[in-house]
Amino acid sequence: MIMESNISLKIGTASGTLLSVLPNIHSDDYARTIVLAIIGAATGAIASFTVTRILKWLSRMKSK
Repeated sequence: MIMESNISLKIGTASGTLLSVLPNIHSDDYARTIVLAIIGAATGAIASFTVTRILKWLSRMKSK
């Protein structure tokens, strides 16, 4: 139950944010917005991957 509630909250938040931002974006800004969203998502994924690898490496070093 907690997981379903959490997913509903995330979907609701994302949908609300999207619907409130879309009317304020001018047509010439769509491409820039899409590119920046892709860059932001990639940066977040790379940062998460890097931190995870560093933490795993540190835990291995600690156990030796």
